Amino acid sequence: MSKLNKWDDLRMETIINSAKHEIKKAAQSLMDGHLVAFPTETVYGLGADATNEKAVSRIYAVKGRPTDHPLIVHISSISQLDKWAIDVPEYAIKLAKNFWPGPLTLILNRNTIAKNFITGGQDKVGLRVPNQMTALLLLQEFEKLGGLGVAAPSANKFGAVSPTCAEAVIDELGGVMDSKDLILDGGNCRIGIESTIVDCTQEHPRILRPGWVTKNMIEESCDKKVSSRLETKQIRVPGQLEKHYTPKAKIQLGFPNEVNVGFIALSNFKTPDSVIRLASPNDSHSYASELYAAFRSGDAQGLSKIFVIPPEGEGIAVAIRDRLIRCV
Repeated sequence: MSKLNKWDDLRMETIINSAKHEIKKAAQSLMDGHLVAFPTETVYGLGADATNEKAVSRIYAVKGRPTDHPLIVHISSISQLDKWAIDVPEYAIKLAKNFWPGPLTLILNRNTIAKNFITGGQDKVGLRVPNQMTALLLLQEFEKLGGLGVAAPSANKFGAVSPTCAEAVIDELGGVMDSKDLILDGGNCRIGIESTIVDCTQEHPRILRPGWVTKNMIEESCDKKVSSRLETKQIRVPGQLEKHYTPKAKIQLGFPNEVNVGFIALSNFKTPDSVIRLASPNDSHSYASELYAAFRSGDAQGLSKIFVIPPEGEGIAVAIRDRLIRCV
């Protein structure tokens, strides 16, 4: 079923309740060199054929993304890994078997099909198998047509808040996507923040971006200690910039000391008078899934400031604090 909803003046098509024939249409659109925004369990991605330089260049243009900023390649299963990577260590294979499909991106030494326009000129490539039915069906249909992988950063302007629903994609990119691009509406993303990124090119794994898959989960899964050693030459991956994930409103960490500002905190924190509560999650996982939508709600209401009390503890709370620090 296709629709343009209240955005019927926009040029691209939005597909909801994606049936198999519509996912086939989206896969063909990717093969033809167009862009397809699609849901994953983390955030919505803006996809293009990862072997098509012209199509990938449109991702950079639409997002306003620096061309030396590498992209993550999405594949349908671990069986596709060797097409993109070489010299894959045993512990990386264990991680892939245990967490794919899932919110884990592995950084590996690239094979010959991973060109500079994907890797930002580096000799490494990021790979992931998403754990979301629409995304997996799209990747499978794309591979049936001869595709090898879909490059897909988050479907938003570079540095802005990642979208966790199709409406947010439209708000972000609707004015710059063209008539042959598509948006697959798969509802709200379950996790709500970006994947964990793990460097698997050294003797020990190293977390480059925290996410749902935690340090303890990685160590238990692959029987390797996570390294904290920094390389002389830092690997560039998504989400490392000091300023990122930023709404229009100014983010301040801590309890509100002003009126008519936004407020995000766990539900056990009382809302002060004359403050607009944007989210009251019950736990860290709910916090992650609601955070970006709460930012967008604050922007939609024209708030100049949003006060945020980060969740404490380990697990996904570490990733939430990472995102909040980068948007302050």
